[in-house]
Amino acid sequence: MNIKHNEIEIQQENPFANCKLNRQKYSVVLTNIIKSYPYGFVLALNNKWGTGKTTFVRMWEQDLKNSGFRTLYFNAWENDFENNPLIALMGELKTLTTEDTEPEFKNTLKKASTLTKHIVPIVVKAIADRYIETEGIKEAIAGVTKGLSETFENEVHEYDNKKKSISDFRQGLSEFIVNTNEGKPLIFIIDELDRCRPNYAVSLLEQIKHFFSVPNIVFILSIDKEQLGNAIKGVYGSDNLDAEEYLRKFIDLEYSIPEPEADIFYRYLYDYFQFDKFFQSPERLNIYELTSDKSFFLETCKLLFTNSQIPLRQQEKIFAHSRLALRSFTSNMYVTPNIFLLLTFIKIINNDFYEQMKGKNLSISEVQESFLALIKIKINDDTERQLMRLELSLVNAYNNYIQDGYNQKVLYERVGETGKNKPLISSIINKEAYNETMNIIKGIQQSRREGDLDLSHFTNKIDLLEDLKT
Repeated sequence: MNIKHNEIEIQQENPFANCKLNRQKYSVVLTNIIKSYPYGFVLALNNKWGTGKTTFVRMWEQDLKNSGFRTLYFNAWENDFENNPLIALMGELKTLTTEDTEPEFKNTLKKASTLTKHIVPIVVKAIADRYIETEGIKEAIAGVTKGLSETFENEVHEYDNKKKSISDFRQGLSEFIVNTNEGKPLIFIIDELDRCRPNYAVSLLEQIKHFFSVPNIVFILSIDKEQLGNAIKGVYGSDNLDAEEYLRKFIDLEYSIPEPEADIFYRYLYDYFQFDKFFQSPERLNIYELTSDKSFFLETCKLLFTNSQIPLRQQEKIFAHSRLALRSFTSNMYVTPNIFLLLTFIKIINNDFYEQMKGKNLSISEVQESFLALIKIKINDDTERQLMRLELSLVNAYNNYIQDGYNQKVLYERVGETGKNKPLISSIINKEAYNETMNIIKGIQQSRREGDLDLSHFTNKIDLLEDLKT
């Protein structure tokens, strides 16, 4: 059994063979855009963190190679140890050189070196005063400032030289690309740009714009635009900066990969982590009350994942942790899959809420409010009763947990005059549904598999505090 989700294998001959999200159709659209505009542009693939962008672009990259395109893949996050992105970008381009194009690349590289030159920083005495005690050293440093007027003249000449160097570099780079890729554009994929150091991300964008804006290069920026925008604001030290407008200077076209179809991913993860080995084991299937655990688990998955936009990476974590925690249950023990999965979900998505419940720090109404705020699912005729059931199951487990069993407050009472039961709480999902609330609470508390179980029955196992069974 895997404890984590491994990277998907990308087959050379059929890159999307192992794609579980049916995303090949989007690669076809994007490839056709490149074919329609082969002279070069910057395309941003804008999706939230954890939605599978990296897997998609690696599959798409191989698909582009199969269609005769030359590609480069650059993970900005893994390479932000290098202070100057131009060095890293030129290093990637070097991998394209052949014996025939080596002289052209060296010529382009020589022109690029001019762009990296910097005048030696001048440290004036006013700054040195803050850090250096010895007066002689300060006076020696101050003497450097006497050449400021000459330095200014040098900077003017340097400015003119750099303008010419940028023009020469672009021309050389363009010629190198044309001769390298037989007339097709080079596809340069920049991944994880939003995760690297903010100043490195901004510098990389600036250098793509100023140095690499030449024909026949298509840049693919795989980003979370919101996070990248926050990084840009941080670099420029202003929350009022219009990051959206700033990014428009660099991005010609933006594309977002649609969310996967409902049910696809969680069912894939269920199979990948081999939940059937537990839920469908012969020992559990021999106990009638446990035979429906698989269906309860999948129904809760549908409720939690298909309408709440939980990133795929977090779904993977929830499934991986759930599968590991299941090993704390014996083959004949009640799992109560809806509560077990919900609590694992809460631990991963909002650990503060999880710990507050474990610490008995919340009232029943606070648990309900936090539940509703976390789930964020549209309440309709299809989901209302399921959500009420999930909410009230959590309330029951928490109520059992926070009270002394001998003096436990019940969640409903019998009205003497009518002989009917009356709920003492209302559901936050539908506060007017008194009869439905009563029926659900009564059903939970009369259930052997759930009624008397308290929160610790689940949290001890989810927190891996009990021995794992083989």
